[in-house]
Amino acid sequence: MGEEGTDGIVHLLCLAASSGVPLFCRSSRGGAPARQQLPFSVIGSLNGVHMFGQNLEVQLSSARTEDTTVVWKSFHDRSPRVAWGQGQGVEQDPASSSSPVPAVYLAVGSLTSQLPSVIPEFLCMQSRLCSGMDVAGIQDQGQTLLSSLPCFLGLDSFFLLTFLCHSITLIVLSSEEGTSELRLERLLQMVFGAMILLVGLEELTNIRNVERLKKELRASYRLIDSFLGDSKLIGDLTQCVDCVVPPEGSLLQEALCGFAEAAGTAFVSLVVSGRVVAATESWWRLGMPEAVLLPWLVGSLPLQAARDYPVYLPHGSPTVPHRLLTLTLLPGLELCLLCGPRPPLSQLDAQLLERWWQPLLDPLRACLPLGPRALPAGFPLHPDILGLLLLHLELKRCLFTVELSGDKEPSPEQRRRLLRSFYALVTATHFPPELGQPEEKAEEAVHRAQVPRACYLVSGAEKPGTGWRLVALQLGPRRLLLLLSAQSPTHGLRGLATHTLHALTPLL
Repeated sequence: MGEEGTDGIVHLLCLAASSGVPLFCRSSRGGAPARQQLPFSVIGSLNGVHMFGQNLEVQLSSARTEDTTVVWKSFHDRSPRVAWGQGQGVEQDPASSSSPVPAVYLAVGSLTSQLPSVIPEFLCMQSRLCSGMDVAGIQDQGQTLLSSLPCFLGLDSFFLLTFLCHSITLIVLSSEEGTSELRLERLLQMVFGAMILLVGLEELTNIRNVERLKKELRASYRLIDSFLGDSKLIGDLTQCVDCVVPPEGSLLQEALCGFAEAAGTAFVSLVVSGRVVAATESWWRLGMPEAVLLPWLVGSLPLQAARDYPVYLPHGSPTVPHRLLTLTLLPGLELCLLCGPRPPLSQLDAQLLERWWQPLLDPLRACLPLGPRALPAGFPLHPDILGLLLLHLELKRCLFTVELSGDKEPSPEQRRRLLRSFYALVTATHFPPELGQPEEKAEEAVHRAQVPRACYLVSGAEKPGTGWRLVALQLGPRRLLLLLSAQSPTHGLRGLATHTLHALTPLL
């Protein structure tokens, strides 16, 4: 198991599936944003091979070379429409007459054997001609291409399968060592969720003006770049909300509920460095991915005293915007409210904040160090533990920290990479998908007896006292992953993990 994110470069491509027009390309090298862009010919080839496979009912999801992993994903599938024609004419299916722009054309006729060689050329021609056009222009160009297709293919009779599509295609290429397909697939899910969060689903699925959409998507670059970089959070991979455990959580929770009632909204949370300290019941009931994206967004934005930020909820309200209000209580500690037209930001004045939060100034200050550590100072843990990840798969919450035994090797950055890689490994190969996903709900009872409860990985065993130990344990809805020092004996890994999980259970 290699360390995820060591060296290498990641390219993220976003294209309008109806035309193949690139909407943006974001890159990172070594966990930091990079300006390197892929040539248009490479982008067109990656999109073309995926689109050609879809036309043949082949779903191309991923590919590997010696040093690169590629993952494709289209969001909001297209629906097929059939058009029949002979000679130069085309008669469209009446069901498609009122539908918008034809996206992909697949011709079948007397020269079927020649199609594999000519269709990519035709699709490439369509993509070049339609690049940068608005809807009306693409419609006109589509009619021209439809009338010229029989001559282009040399067919006397044919039919066209027209895919009507207003979707987004995301492609990610990674040459980072140890990158898993699971990580890249979930990266694409989070990126599309971020696009909906800040732009709205309607703009993405009904693209009327490509250039305007490109400008609107710039608002999501900061959030998307944070997924590509070396984040201290892990919710993008686990699809669980990053949380911390405050030392006086009951006091903070009581104040939060009282403030929410006074402010007139049920959706309120307290966030430190992108991690949720406390939240109302309504906030915890937010669906995925907005439950992960909202605190992540707040943590990625520059520090401001107050914000009034329009957001869409990818699961709960993808087409109607809400308002995300944030108020800074202390540098790095923010109060977040999700609401409709009311209350206005001006209503949340200093007197209201002082009434509820001034008496809790010391407990609030105690939350600031929890950003990197997640656990309160003095919480008893075995000294061999260098990092841990605890997930509650039903509540969709997690605790993640590598700020334990900080004077030991490896560095915190390496610890994060090791735990992320180990999580991807055990999730993809050993443990079932997280609870709440459709595919495992029907099979959970059948396969429960076959699911392993623990696994471990040892590095550096050939040299005593070197390397590290990784162990994963699942009991009920909780899954615990530990990174341990080389001094921890292999035969005691499961016992140590079990004891640690019992100690952490009251916290999550």
